[in-house]
Amino acid sequence: MLTKLREIEQRYEELEGLLSDPDIIAKYSVYQKYAKEHAGIADIVRTYREYSHIGSQIEDNRSLLKESDEGLRELAKEELPQLRKKLETLEERLKFLILPTDPNDERNVFLEIRAGTGGDEAGLFAGDLFRMYTRYAERCNWKVEIISSSLSGGIGGLKEIILLVEGNRAYSKLKYESGVHRVQRVPLTEAQGRIHTSAVTVAVLPEAEEVEVNIDPNDLRIDVYRSTGHGGQSVNTTDSAVRITHLPTGLVVTCQDEKSQHKNKAKALKVLRARLFEQASEEHDAAISETRKQQVGSGDRSQRVRTYNFPQGRMTDHRIGLTLYNLETILDGDIDAIIDTLTTHYQTEALKSPPV
Repeated sequence: MLTKLREIEQRYEELEGLLSDPDIIAKYSVYQKYAKEHAGIADIVRTYREYSHIGSQIEDNRSLLKESDEGLRELAKEELPQLRKKLETLEERLKFLILPTDPNDERNVFLEIRAGTGGDEAGLFAGDLFRMYTRYAERCNWKVEIISSSLSGGIGGLKEIILLVEGNRAYSKLKYESGVHRVQRVPLTEAQGRIHTSAVTVAVLPEAEEVEVNIDPNDLRIDVYRSTGHGGQSVNTTDSAVRITHLPTGLVVTCQDEKSQHKNKAKALKVLRARLFEQASEEHDAAISETRKQQVGSGDRSQRVRTYNFPQGRMTDHRIGLTLYNLETILDGDIDAIIDTLTTHYQTEALKSPPV
């Protein structure tokens, strides 16, 4: 670890020199690239330098233990436990800081929410999760765009909604939200007050650039049809809705939220590109990226990563055994505690695993 840290420090110093070079400053794109790399390792270097400083202080205090002056020996003896504890804390932090980063962490994401088992109640909870994630995005100053949506039943629930979330480290924050989210509550239509259990699936896909996923137009079947609203009501009188089928993989994406066929096609292609990018990532690095099927499961109530229990005001994340009793604020978008705990858990697991 120390060898790697010294190499990072050397690169940091090299970048400092490059960033003060007039020739580099004149080349905006090159300068931006170096500046981003410099900022990306700054925290590691600061922590490593503090770690080295504390290590030097420990060595100095050990030397003082051999001094003839009893006062100096006592002072050194008192300081050593505190210095060692601080050194251990810094060492643990450095282990986290130099973990290999997910190359997708900086990307925007497509967030897909679908009602699973549970009928109308699942559709209503899909709407609750949509609200939770949009409120969280507001807290993070992210931009949210609805790519596609469809209603479920006659009581205002969602059958499916796909969002594009754009913002700083959106994928890094949301990637552990994938899976089946289970809800336990008494539906409004339940006369006898019985608790029902329903499920909603969530998938988080990193947005892909056009240059990363080459889609051959000959591999696409594009169907256009008239957009319809809830209950079959006509949204417009033109064939603006778009369904794109990627023939080699069988992936199907539909979009009808825009009145323009051109805009719906562009949005659908964005989603298709993200799904193909994720598929390619899975094939190339199965140890890092789970398959989309594993992400969302089948939508069955038993395949859950998280349970939201309304009678108890409780949220439990089953992957890490985290239970919180502030369900109302969680559904209002206050999910930092959940996301931070999940991130720490998976970082700790990564430390235990040998490098891939």
